[in-house]
Amino acid sequence: MRPSGRKLAQMRPVSIETGVVKHAEGSCLIKMGDTHVLCTASVEEKTPPFLKGTGLGWVTAEYGMLPRATNTRNRREAAAGRQQGRTIEIQRLIGRALRAGVDRVALGEKQIVIDCDVIQADGGTRCAAITGGWVALRLATQKMLAARTILTDPIMDHVAAVSCGIYGGQPVLDLDYLEDSAAGTDGNFILTGAGRLVEVQMSAEGATFSRAEMDNLLTLAEAGIAELVAAQRAAVA
Repeated sequence: MRPSGRKLAQMRPVSIETGVVKHAEGSCLIKMGDTHVLCTASVEEKTPPFLKGTGLGWVTAEYGMLPRATNTRNRREAAAGRQQGRTIEIQRLIGRALRAGVDRVALGEKQIVIDCDVIQADGGTRCAAITGGWVALRLATQKMLAARTILTDPIMDHVAAVSCGIYGGQPVLDLDYLEDSAAGTDGNFILTGAGRLVEVQMSAEGATFSRAEMDNLLTLAEAGIAELVAAQRAAVA
C-alpha cells in the first residue's frame, strides 16, 4: 500500500493554471499533488555570446525553492551567497529538457528564460518544473507568433517529466516525498509527446535494480507522460 493510498500506476492529481503572472510572456502554476511550482517564460532579444551570429536561439532555465517550500525553513541561496549544487544541476536539466522540443533555427537569435520557483515541495519538483516550464514556453511562443516577432513555430513537440521508483519492492509512478525518501530505486523520466526519450536519471538509492525493473519503470513513465501531455495540451489550447 502506498502512503497516499494510490494505486501503483496512479498519478497524483495534476492541474495547470495559466496566465498567473501579469508581465511574463508565458506563465503557469502547476500542481502535482502537494508539489506546486510557478513557471514563467521571459523572452529576451539576445542570445548568449557563444551563439552570436549563428542564427540559433536558446532556451535556458533557473530554478529555486522558497524558504518554506518544505517542512523546515531553508535559507535563501541569495543570502548564502551561492547556489547549491542541487539547484545548478536541476536548472541545467530543465534547460536541456526543454531545448529538446525546440527548433532553435525557427526561434532565431532570441533567448527564452524559464524561471521555475517551487512554492511547495512534496517530491518530484524537477519533473513538475519541466512539465510546467514547457507550458510557459509554449504560451510565450504563441504570443511571439501572434506578434509576428517569429514567423515559424519553434515548438516541435511536447516535453514532460515524471518520477518513478521501486517502493516497498513494487514499481510505482509519480513518487511523493514519503515514497521518494524511502525508495530502493529512484528515477526521473523525461519524454516528448511522441514518446521519444530526452533524458533518464536512475539510481539505486537502497538496492540495485535489474534491466526488467528498469523497463517496468519506463512503461509506467510512458503512461504518466501521456497524462501530463494531455494536461499540457488542455492548458495551452
